[in-house]
Amino acid sequence: MGRILAIDYGLKRTGVAVSDPLRIIAGGLDTVPTATLEAWLAQYFAQNEVDIIVVGKPTQMSGAPSQSWAAIEPFVERLRQKYPTKQVVLHDERFTSVIAHRAMIDGGMKKMARRDKAVVDKISATIILQSYMDSAEYHGLKGL
Repeated sequence: MGRILAIDYGLKRTGVAVSDPLRIIAGGLDTVPTATLEAWLAQYFAQNEVDIIVVGKPTQMSGAPSQSWAAIEPFVERLRQKYPTKQVVLHDERFTSVIAHRAMIDGGMKKMARRDKAVVDKISATIILQSYMDSAEYHGLKGL
């Protein structure tokens, strides 16, 4: 059983998180410039077994896709084409940045460190992954 990798896709940089081998705990992995993300993923997948790729789906409060979806949708399609043996799933990412900031404050992170958007992106990817692993959708898939 491979790991689960989560992506918090951004126009400039992208946060990446990965599960432990038993798929119990999500952990922040890296923040990658979005321009080099696909090459970074190819290298990571060559060295690590990943079965599921979770991509944060940006949605508005109404549930409609947000403006950034226009950039994410083609990326998701490229992932599905390039990695047909990996399951690519979308997971709601509403409020992940707010939750990430709250986690940094609760964790005692200094104000200057909290301004580092790369850290926020990596924590947001971790939140997306943990949320997915806690979801009924994931638990339904595990039973298959």
